Amino acid sequence: MQMIDTVFGVSPDALSLRSRRTELIANNIANADTPHYKAVDVDFRAALAQARSGLTTASLQQTDAQHIGGTGPAGLGADVRYRMPNQPSLDGNTVEVDREHIAFMDNAIRYQASLNFLNGRIQGLLLALRGE
Repeated sequence: MQMIDTVFGVSPDALSLRSRRTELIANNIANADTPHYKAVDVDFRAALAQARSGLTTASLQQTDAQHIGGTGPAGLGADVRYRMPNQPSLDGNTVEVDREHIAFMDNAIRYQASLNFLNGRIQGLLLALRGE
């Protein structure tokens, strides 16, 4: 695993976080009309720093099998935060569809850029292994 970390750097972690963020944003968009739904998002910089440092997410001690784990909003993980809306709706929903679409597209572009970078690294390794 050390060698993979050395060769690929933060790219695998970045892809994993981008994928997770895509799921969260898609859930936000899907629940745009759900009363009292609170929009969530990932603090990407903090999550990536946490993933690279090897630290695990903070959690509460479970003394009974029926206890619910304490891992942030709705059990999604400590790096997930509620998004503060500019204008919350009257029914308590904090999803702003336009903002979510922008975040989704931005994340998709960054995900593709991470894939392209990782693909370039793999192609470079293949060329080196072939001796070309």
